[in-house]
Amino acid sequence: MDGKNQSTSFPLGFGWGAVKAGIKASGKLDLAMALAPRGANAAAMFTRNQVVAAPVIVGRRHLAATGGRVSAVLVNAGNANCATGESGVRACEQTCTAAAERFGMLFDEVIPSSTGIIGVPLPVEKVLAALPQLPAALGTTAEHAEQFASAIMTTDTKMKLARAVIDVDAQAGSGAGTIRLFGCAKGAGMIHPQLGSAAETPKHATMLVYLFTDLQADSAELDALLRPAVARSFNAISIDGDTSTNDTVLLLASGASGVRLDPRVRPAFANALNLVCRSLAHQIVDDGEGVTHVVTLDILGCASEADALKVARAIAHSPLNKTAWSSADPNWGRLLAAAGAAGVPFDPGLVRVWIGEQVVFEFGGRAALFDERVAHATMSQREYTITLDLGAGTEACSFLTCDLTEEYVRINADYST
Repeated sequence: MDGKNQSTSFPLGFGWGAVKAGIKASGKLDLAMALAPRGANAAAMFTRNQVVAAPVIVGRRHLAATGGRVSAVLVNAGNANCATGESGVRACEQTCTAAAERFGMLFDEVIPSSTGIIGVPLPVEKVLAALPQLPAALGTTAEHAEQFASAIMTTDTKMKLARAVIDVDAQAGSGAGTIRLFGCAKGAGMIHPQLGSAAETPKHATMLVYLFTDLQADSAELDALLRPAVARSFNAISIDGDTSTNDTVLLLASGASGVRLDPRVRPAFANALNLVCRSLAHQIVDDGEGVTHVVTLDILGCASEADALKVARAIAHSPLNKTAWSSADPNWGRLLAAAGAAGVPFDPGLVRVWIGEQVVFEFGGRAALFDERVAHATMSQREYTITLDLGAGTEACSFLTCDLTEEYVRINADYST
């Protein structure tokens, strides 16, 4: 891996690349690796679906065995390696062992990921045959990072990338320097992440998110930063209400910047991490299968944030609402009906609803100034906000979702055939 042309805006201590293993029917890049030659500390959150893919099982084991130490991430696209039994786990372990031998690291410092169709045995022989090509494919430039991001795509129509740079002055206590953060993601369908930590037992297209930084931080510190960032980004989005078996968010810190996480650096890095995660979450919904409208649900006036999330998810997962959004139909009655079925107590006589800037419902009935044409025009935009104030408290949440179209049905009706 040649680091001579390292991009100054990408984290130090990492290399990226991808090759063609022949797993994708399209023949495109489908085997990707992110390499940390000197190792990295990691924090991870995985799906809470009770049906869990082999790479999630193996990834949890490896992080527990190494205490969060990671030297490589190996990702295949085109096959989820899920519902493949013990043979799927053995295949996953085999690829990790082969990668470790190829790059000179411990096998449990390799974190595997897979995305694609469920229930089809992983063609492990294709992965093993392609591994020898990876060393020459790895590099530190923007082009290498984009190859990694491209190779992990399935039904995605575009790469999902985000970056941040934090300049730290000498008075911060960690010495002067620059911290770099790079994130990439894939996901366009089967998106309703419900992520938990790598240590938690878990309750088809998939969300995969990889975050790389050259900050100096241990795994426990990274975990404390990752959890709140995920809560208000990836755990606050939904395309179709289906939680994947393979969802993974992995944060890696190489320490190569020489800048240590301390109380004065933490707020700036936490803010950058939040921004990168929210950008990637937005890109996922915006590239959702068949999506024509991206809708932000602002749920206000709740007794707790958990209540606000219940209401948001009830609305976001309602086929009646999602199909109305696809045709820009301002049927606010469907919003109220979904909120009322969420299991959250509130008084309908105190509720107010906005579509964009216009009040459409308030205090028990249709708003006096409701203009259906204005609401339709708002909902005809690519992006807009719907706001519900339940009048039951002071807590709130913001949740990102989308419409449901004929294109989504077409993609998923033909997915495995």
